Formats: sequence, structure tokens, C-alpha cells
Amino acid sequence: MKKIFALALALMMVLAAFAGCTNGTTEPTEAPTGTEAPATTDPTPDSGASEPSAEGEKLVIGGIGPLTGDYATYGVSVKQGAEMAVKEINEAGGVNGLTFELLFEDDQTDAEMAVNAYNKLMDNGMQVSLGAVTSGACIAVTEEVQKDGILMITPSGSQKECVQYDTCFRICFTDPDQGIYAAQFIADNKIATKVAVIYDKSNDYSNGIKDNFVAKAAEVGLEVVSEQAFTDQSRTDFSVQLQAIASSGAELVFLPIYAQEAAYILTQAQSANISAIFFGCDGLDGVIEKIGADNVSATEGVMLLTPFAADAQDEQTVAFTAAYKAAYNATPDQFAADGYDAIYTIKAALEQSGAKPGDADFNEKMVAAMTAITVEGLTGTMTWSADGEPTKSATAVVIKDGAYVAYAAE
Repeated sequence: MKKIFALALALMMVLAAFAGCTNGTTEPTEAPTGTEAPATTDPTPDSGASEPSAEGEKLVIGGIGPLTGDYATYGVSVKQGAEMAVKEINEAGGVNGLTFELLFEDDQTDAEMAVNAYNKLMDNGMQVSLGAVTSGACIAVTEEVQKDGILMITPSGSQKECVQYDTCFRICFTDPDQGIYAAQFIADNKIATKVAVIYDKSNDYSNGIKDNFVAKAAEVGLEVVSEQAFTDQSRTDFSVQLQAIASSGAELVFLPIYAQEAAYILTQAQSANISAIFFGCDGLDGVIEKIGADNVSATEGVMLLTPFAADAQDEQTVAFTAAYKAAYNATPDQFAADGYDAIYTIKAALEQSGAKPGDADFNEKMVAAMTAITVEGLTGTMTWSADGEPTKSATAVVIKDGAYVAYAAE
């Protein structure tokens, strides 16, 4: 009798437990009427199927650059230009069902900080990298990019090594190209025949441009009458260099340096009544802000080689400049344009490839697309070769009344 009672009790407990398990389930869908086929849901989809994931609905782009410190103007400009492009793309509906998300980390132009920033971005889901803004930091980041195999498009990393690996591309000119184009531009436009150079011998960016400028100058008939160096330990007092240049008879001083040091040089040159033309490359962009309103007259007539001029009257530049001023209360520089173009280049690669984040061949497809696209950017019409280099034209701007104006040959 005890055995029968025990079995009965056990059966009742099993039935009660089963009823409890089904209490949270959805009631069966009522069968549709007429000829409509009933909707069915497979409670156990096969493992080969993939539902859209949160990561699959967006493309995460990571940027790195100086947002604080002496060179913050470059990083802030790139970040803001990229932000504008992301906003425009998302407001237009995204790409292939994806929206863009931009993450950006400060590296203070330090290579180790840049690598740490890259790893943080990867931890946060980065799928495409903007590398780093400055060359030294960018080169360090490429080592990590190469290991991960993701597409990297640096807006402004100009040293050759910034695109040393197969998945790395750039928007800006290389250092050698900047030196070559600058010498050619000066000669072609008959701006000067006797030139001097002030460069930072402790900086690879400066050395690379200087060496190629001097070599090209000899080819195109420019006479380099003085080469004056400084280091990061002696970058505020340029009296010795300027005195040597004044004695050399130079008509133009080439400055393959950054805006902070250029601001010191221009202020001191004005005080020393040096009348030579000063001519720089992309690193000089931002010198107006660095020199400040009180000394802005020292920038009058300064020229720099750049693929972007905010006062250009083409429809794209006018719209970008107006939107940038409205958003940031500032005039965009080349670095802002580089950041903007980098995002639109990613968009073009995504459209060309049809790649989907999360797919095993996403990186491979995005990299392959880079040599098949043409981008009509703010900084020119661009195509890319397999070595990561862009093809586009160089122009120059001149500073007049505290603003960058497109150079017009007299």
C-alpha cells in the first residue's frame, strides 16, 4: 500500500512540475482563416543561421589623436570633421542598413598612449580604424592594425611607414610628396629663387619633408642658401636661426614644421623685421590660432601647401564650411577636411564591397574595395593604389587678414 501511495504521490509531483514549467510560455497563435498560411516560429533555429545583432546594425569607427597638449589643434580638427561626416551619413539613412558610430581617444601625440588607445577602442568594438592623427603615433598603431587585419585610413599620418602594411591607407600626402610638391609649386609660380629652411631635426616628419624639398629644389632651379635646425629641446628661441637667414639673402623660408613652433618663428621674425616669405606644409595649418589675435599680423602673407581651402567656392566646400562654423564656431582647416574625407572614404568602401560587420571576410572585402573606389572629397578627387597612397592634386593657401585664402598667382 505504501508503495502504491508513494508512486501516486510521485506522479502528482511530476505533473505539477510540468504545469509550472509551461505557465510562462506564449499561448499558441490562433490559426488564420481562409487560404493564408499560418505563421510559424522555429523555437530552435539551426546553428548556421544568424539573427541581426546589435553590432551588425552599426559600423564602429575608432579614431586616435591629440585632444590635449601643444598639438591638440590637429586632433580636435580631425575629430570634429569626422563627427560631421558621421552625422550627415546617419541622417541620410546610413549605409546598407548600417549607421556609423565614431569613438575617439586622446593620445597627446605619444606613441605608447596611441597603442593603449587603440587597444581600448578594439575592446569597445572598433571595426575600422582612423589610425592616429600624427605620424609617430600612427606608425605605432599600424603594428597593432597589422596583427588584427582591420582596415585603417589615417586622415593625416604622413610618414611613409604609416601605410607600411596591406590594410593601411591615408587621406593626406606623404612627407616626401609634400617636400617635392612644395619645391615644385614655388618654382612653377616663381615665388622665389633663393630659399632657406628651418626644420626640426629631432622630428621625423620635419626631416622627411626637408630632405625631399632640398633635393627637389636643386632639380627645379631653386637655390637653398641656408638650412637651420632646432630640436624639441630648443623650440622657443629662434634668434640664431633667423639671424643666419637674414644674412643669407633668402627670399623665402620653408618651414616643414608644426604650427606651435611656427608661431614662435613668425612672431620673432616680425620683431627682427625679416621680410622673407614663409612657406609651410600641412603642419602649419592652425598657426593663426596658435599665434593668437594679438600677434596675428605676423602671419600675414604666410603660405602653406594644402589640398583644402575653406574659402573655396565649390558647392561641397561652401556647405561643409558653413556647417562646421555653425557646429563648432570655427573655420575648418585641412585636418578637419581630412577627417571628414576619411569617413566618406569608409562609406565608399562599404558601398563598393557590400561587406557586413561581423562577417568573416569583412576586413578582406573592405581592404579590397579601397583600390576600386573614387572619392570626390573636400581635399580633392582621390583614388588609392595598393600601397595605401592617394592620388590627388596639391594647391596652396595664403594668410590674409587673419584668414586662409586660396592662392592666386599674380
